Formats: sequence, structure tokens, C-alpha cells
Amino acid sequence: MAENNPDVMNQLATKLGLSSDLQFYDVYSLDVPELLAHIPRPALALLVIIPLTPAWDRSRKAEDADKKPYTGFGPNEPVIWFKQTIGHACGSIGLLHSAINGPAVDFIKRDSDFAEIRSLAIPLNMTKRAEMLYNSEPFELAHKSVEQAGDSAADPTGEREGGHFVSFVKSGGKLWELEGSRMGPLERGNLADDEDVLSPRALDMGIKRIIKLNAEGGGEDLLFSCIALARRS
Repeated sequence: MAENNPDVMNQLATKLGLSSDLQFYDVYSLDVPELLAHIPRPALALLVIIPLTPAWDRSRKAEDADKKPYTGFGPNEPVIWFKQTIGHACGSIGLLHSAINGPAVDFIKRDSDFAEIRSLAIPLNMTKRAEMLYNSEPFELAHKSVEQAGDSAADPTGEREGGHFVSFVKSGGKLWELEGSRMGPLERGNLADDEDVLSPRALDMGIKRIIKLNAEGGGEDLLFSCIALARRS
């Protein structure tokens, strides 16, 4: 199973312009409060790498079957979503989705690569936005600079063994599921003011929904890796 390495993602986030006031933390449990106690709350984003099981694949195809191409853009777009057209970069795009949406936006350094990418993306439609990111030299250089970091000699932020990076963020009082290989951003439900992406409700609507799909589909225990973005402790 591909790792979802906080050190690698912290390096990449720093290079692209996220404040050092934030960092990624390993999530050791979704159910045991003591194993979440090291993560300052609220958690601002959850980044998960999860294998594409047959049950999840069926669910994704059914959910996307009737969707038309995403048409969102502009300052009133609830989240900024990128269609992935860059090979082996779903981890980097997952990081991008985590950093430029929701409360993490307030921690993006002015005049940074993140700030520029976000500013350029807002007025662009799905196709133009993907082209902009594909042609972004700072994004490419930052991604390549961490390819050999982490616990593996292979790309630690890319797609390996069928793994998909999914970002869960809270924006506008809703939980959003963001993945570049889907048809657009997915609104999963409402969250109260005091509920973050690690709250029981968010987990039930997010990663636990996928775990349940796999279990009900007769799949084996799901091996996945999860990190949370929060204030530096």
C-alpha cells in the first residue's frame, strides 16, 4: 500500500507556500479518541489514499454516470476543484485541494505558488483550469522535488497499486470530497459550526462511507492511509 507521508506532504506544502503554522499529522484511528489526541482541532483537511476496490469502483461509476461535465468557476464556487490531467500526481493534487479550500486558505502565504494557482484558477472553467495547472512550472518543480522523499524510492505522492488520493474539506458548512479523477467536487452533507473533518459526522459521510461500501460489497479489510492538516502543535 502506498504511504501517505506527513513529512513529504509538509515539504511539498511548504514549497508551494502554505504557512508553517500548519502541518500534516498521521491519523492512527478513526474511532479511538486517545489516538487522535495528538492532532490539534479543528482539523482543516483530511487527505486519504485508498485502493480502488470493486465495491468502491461500482459506486463511483454509478454516482458519476449521469453527471455532466463540471461547470463551476468564479468567486461564488463553493470549492475550487481541479480535473487531474497530470500523470502520477494525484497526491500533489490532493494536497492542492486540501490547501486552497476551506479554512486552510487563511494560511496561504501572499505571493506564493499556492496563492497564484488559486487566484488563476478561480475565473477558469474546468478545462482551462486543468491546462493552467498542467503548465504550471512551480507546481511541476515542487512535485518533482519530493518524488524521492519518504519511505519509498518510488513517487510517494502518486498513484501506486491502484491507490486514489481523496481530500475531504469543510467549506460553507458542508463536507466536500475532492478527487481529480471524478466528474467534479462531491458535496457529502452538512456540518455544524463545531464539527471539523475528523468529527464523527464528517467521518461517517466521508472515509467511513467508503469503508462501509467495501464491507457491504464483501471486500477484504480495507488498507488505507490518512493524514490530517491542522495547526502546528
